[in-house]
Amino acid sequence: MKSLHIGKIFNGLGLILVVAIFALPFVWMISTSFKTLGETLTFPPQWIPEKFSVENFIVAWNSGPFFHYFKNSLIVSISILILQFCTIIPAAYAFARYDFKGKKIFFGLTMMTLMIPAQLIFLPVYLQMSSWGLLDTLAALILPFASSAFGIFMLRQSFMQVPEELLEAARLDEASEWKIIFRLMIPMAKPVLITFALFSFISHWNDYFWPLVMTTSDAARTLPLGISKLREVEGGIAWNILMAGNMILVIPILIVFFFAQRQIIRAFVYTGVK
Repeated sequence: MKSLHIGKIFNGLGLILVVAIFALPFVWMISTSFKTLGETLTFPPQWIPEKFSVENFIVAWNSGPFFHYFKNSLIVSISILILQFCTIIPAAYAFARYDFKGKKIFFGLTMMTLMIPAQLIFLPVYLQMSSWGLLDTLAALILPFASSAFGIFMLRQSFMQVPEELLEAARLDEASEWKIIFRLMIPMAKPVLITFALFSFISHWNDYFWPLVMTTSDAARTLPLGISKLREVEGGIAWNILMAGNMILVIPILIVFFFAQRQIIRAFVYTGVK
């Protein structure tokens, strides 16, 4: 019994250590975003600012067309999500509920795309976007991500858990396949869809590499590229302004996560997606 209590104590300490490792950089970012430049350079580090000020956020926001960057990021992230829903839902339904020739091969090929990093395929995609005249446009940031193998996999796992009897009952009521998808499958897979939507939104909201490659002017640049320019503010790296810019980037993600956290827990607990 004593060894059991000791084991629980060590498990608790281990969890606290893991949380601290991941949380401390975030806490430091928040703290630094409210500091003066002098306070960011003091040693030993000062965790709590002497006076909290939002001036860093104002300077960061006014250092460039940040509203334009913010709008572009929002358009790109939401447009990608809409296109992905239009492709992954029917694909996942077909892989989960239909038997057709080459099904395993096609699904295997779909899963293989998860192993291909964007840095490996960006050149042919870049040349394709160039031939279509889409470079330095929002379309070049959206179209290459119109589908998602990860989303197809997650949704397929959820669709496979719907009892076949429910589908047969719907078909006996003369429901079309599209009606089954929208009236039966999607409502039952709602937690998984919300979880995938959060992952997709965060991934493309934070994407730095693809906008850097595909854009050459501020017209189509997104918020992460705008944040990177804060290194040039005031003739050097002003860490307080840079961290304020990062907070501007992170806040929308925190808001989305706050409203979606219950659905995420349901997706992983009840649907069996591991």
